[in-house]
Amino acid sequence: MNKSELEERLVTFVLIIDLVNEMPNTKAGNHLSGQIVRSGTSVSLNYGETQSGESRRDFVHKIKVVLKELRETYICLKIINRTKLYKTEEIIQAALKENNELISIFVKSVETAQKNMEN
Repeated sequence: MNKSELEERLVTFVLIIDLVNEMPNTKAGNHLSGQIVRSGTSVSLNYGETQSGESRRDFVHKIKVVLKELRETYICLKIINRTKLYKTEEIIQAALKENNELISIFVKSVETAQKNMEN
């Protein structure tokens, strides 16, 4: 997968906004929807920053920030799923699946970038 394909995949990940728009207007729903909007959308924004890394070390740091935000989003999605704060099963399942796959991609990216930094 090249950079532009990965970027497009991250932008498409904002499917979480569809999920948020369906969540109930309750204290828990509002809290978790706000949290997931922040962490879930920051993934693609932070990835954009990696494209302008000032050094390999800076690039690795920015990729780790993306990974951190993906993990935070995944936990939030799990809480939303477990507490059934959604209307459409397909959206929550698609978000969980895509989030998990993106985590795997970025774990590998961090490993590769750190290896390249050592060489």
